[in-house]
Amino acid sequence: MKAIFLDQEGTLVNDIPFNAEPRRIHLVSGAGAALRLLAELDYRLFVVCNQSGIAHGCFTEAAMGPVSDRLGDLLFREQLVLAGYYYCPHHPLGTVSEYAYACACRKPSPGMLLRAAHEHAIDLRASWMIGDILHDVEAGNRAGCRTLLIDNGSETEWRMGPRRLPTRIAPDLYSAALLIAEHGEREDVRPQAGARPLG
Repeated sequence: MKAIFLDQEGTLVNDIPFNAEPRRIHLVSGAGAALRLLAELDYRLFVVCNQSGIAHGCFTEAAMGPVSDRLGDLLFREQLVLAGYYYCPHHPLGTVSEYAYACACRKPSPGMLLRAAHEHAIDLRASWMIGDILHDVEAGNRAGCRTLLIDNGSETEWRMGPRRLPTRIAPDLYSAALLIAEHGEREDVRPQAGARPLG
């Protein structure tokens, strides 16, 4: 099995910081068409997202069930199936003690992708991680995926490093899907150098 791992806020849905209210969750423009294209290429769809609002006491972990259900419903309306929803509730500076520690699942660590791969028999080398910040890129690269950065303004620091170089860069999710459709099966895909100034 090959997978598309999707960051949530800013990549799959409109970015509303620390939002766990299902009614406020809406797919980004073009998401349905983009993900249908990828599904036609036999990619399974997974969400892997940091939810540090739990560690910071903004909402409880129980809120993640309705959020996952909302995403599943939105994708169902687009004739799509969400194969898995993975989230990290931790943050080392959190105010809720049971979640306030450094973990192996919070991106840029690859723990959520590795867990999904184990539970669903995913071929990580044939899979892609799509996100809107370099932490997503690093998590995908560390897991062994190809990576695609959606350069929509969410990344503001541009702290570069050997694991933070995306395979491809696109302005939005639909453009990302087109790039994956064009290049996803090629063995010669290499990280895209020089896309951003390092200063």
